[in-house]
Amino acid sequence: MTTGSGTVLVVEDEESIADVLAIALRYHRFEVMTAGTVRGALSLAERTRPDVALLDVMLPDGDGRALGRELRERRPDLALVFLTARDAPAEIVGALGFGDDYITKPFDVDVVIARITAVLRRTRPADVLPQRPPLRYGDLELDETTYSVRRAGRTVELTPTEYALLRFLVRNGGRIVPKDQLLRHVWQYEHTPPESTVVETYISYLRRKLDALGPPVITTRRGVGYGLA
Repeated sequence: MTTGSGTVLVVEDEESIADVLAIALRYHRFEVMTAGTVRGALSLAERTRPDVALLDVMLPDGDGRALGRELRERRPDLALVFLTARDAPAEIVGALGFGDDYITKPFDVDVVIARITAVLRRTRPADVLPQRPPLRYGDLELDETTYSVRRAGRTVELTPTEYALLRFLVRNGGRIVPKDQLLRHVWQYEHTPPESTVVETYISYLRRKLDALGPPVITTRRGVGYGLA
């Protein structure tokens, strides 16, 4: 049985779905809090410190993505996973713009558990971290203790998933990393449809943030993968 470690805030207005998710998560040893509205979710998040929020995109009193933005502003380290009935590319890109993963409805509960576990594995530091020297590549500096990034001495604000992707590229130096390796090591995906564009989407986010502070640093080997210049 999967052993969970952490607290999940489930925000879903359909009680039957929320109950199924809560039961499954508790079975896998996660602490679970549930809310059916934006207002209820904000109140819970104010009083507690969940590790990940599982957010329905369409809520009766607001938009789950707007809720995610507000939660992230309050807690930059909070991981966000979106539930959506829409699978259009624009919807997916919008969810991944600041979140860490998305799951389309209808979903398999085991997939939800696996995705949440993977998100927590790559975004949440251990409770106690030894002091570690920063990772450096060119004018990039990644602090492995505070999970912060600087380029040319200037702070770069990254989401946890963006940080995990950049860290993996830095650790591989100037080597081109195949897309399937990025999916396995950053997203913990073992079996991903070949049409998945999650890597390309997050590479574009990194480029936009890093290139604003200097020359292009991420290179593309078309049909193979990505690396650092």
